[in-house]
Amino acid sequence: MQIRNDMKTYVYTVSQVNRYIKNLLENDVLLSDVFIEAEISNFKAHGSGHLYFTLKDESAAISAVMFRSSAEKLKFLPENGMKVTVYGRISIYEKTGQYQIYVQTMEPAGRGALYMAYEQLKARLEKAGLFDAEHKKPIPKYPKCVAVITSPTGAAVRDIIQISGRRNPSVEIVVRPVLVQGENAAEDIAEAIREVNLWGKADTIIVGRGGGSIEDLWAFNEEIVARAIFESNIPVISAVGHETDFTIADFISDLRAPTPSAAAELAIPESKGFRDVISASLERMDKAISKNLREDRLLYDRLINMSSFKHFSERVGEDEIYVSDLYARLERGMDNSMQKAQYRLYPLSQGLEKISPLNVMKRGYSLVYKENGSLLTNTTDVTNGEVIYIKLMDGQIKAKVEDNNGC
Repeated sequence: MQIRNDMKTYVYTVSQVNRYIKNLLENDVLLSDVFIEAEISNFKAHGSGHLYFTLKDESAAISAVMFRSSAEKLKFLPENGMKVTVYGRISIYEKTGQYQIYVQTMEPAGRGALYMAYEQLKARLEKAGLFDAEHKKPIPKYPKCVAVITSPTGAAVRDIIQISGRRNPSVEIVVRPVLVQGENAAEDIAEAIREVNLWGKADTIIVGRGGGSIEDLWAFNEEIVARAIFESNIPVISAVGHETDFTIADFISDLRAPTPSAAAELAIPESKGFRDVISASLERMDKAISKNLREDRLLYDRLINMSSFKHFSERVGEDEIYVSDLYARLERGMDNSMQKAQYRLYPLSQGLEKISPLNVMKRGYSLVYKENGSLLTNTTDVTNGEVIYIKLMDGQIKAKVEDNNGC
């Protein structure tokens, strides 16, 4: 700050002015603790987690910022055009001289934040197709084991165990205790669903709790629970609250029960009814077998009384005679064919005998081979000292050429 003596005035810097205005605003009783109802525009969620937006009505607007520490507590996602009620303090950003409201809490105007969050998540999951009927798994008709994910001390688990024992004591009930409300309830429920799937011995899962306010039931509206139910390989029955209460878990489960008691009735068949089904099935089976036996007996009697069956043994005897005659004729034909072939072959064999080299050798002729196995036909094909082999009728002679003068 500078003082001009000639005019007796003070000269301030911009920073000093902005800081002064900031102190005025933050020390103002009204502006330091203010509620504003307005419409959101120019909304931007920064990567840092801070939210920047404008609050406006029909004739004016004010800039707003909500820091990450406050934004993380929101149950819904602000959107452009949404009418909200915010609470905070009005101050000035010294670097730019822009005044704005620093929002600490935000609620949808006319509707609660939890209801808004519920509607937003429901719309998003429905658009993604997670509620579609094609993803619903059938509930087993005759389960051996049902896993119940709920509070171990609530009325829901007592109702399920009581109804299960009355309807079918042979069905095993396994309780996986979880928190059903509070800060860590959603994570606990989702983890329990995954654990039961890894265990792999349950045929059906019942997940739920008794009724309550939207705040009490909120764990079953969290996306982490919805995703765990959707990804479960075991069919899930949602049993949350009373008949008028609907949660996200109800929409995404394979079957919704209005109460935990109703879930037990849907999951566990009555043993009496089961016995009746078996008895009825056995009776139908016995009747079907008896009917088939009667029909088969009638067919058998009708077949054996047919003329073709009555004289069957006679026909077999006649056919045996016919086959024996054919066999004898075949043998005679083969003998005749062999004799005829022998008659044709005899003169041919005699002719071959006459020209056979072996027959010529019987008359004193021989075959002479060189050592390499080639037939010797001329004296020029052999030299003195060379070994030759002479093939006679009854054997072979090894010889050595001593004199080869030719003819």
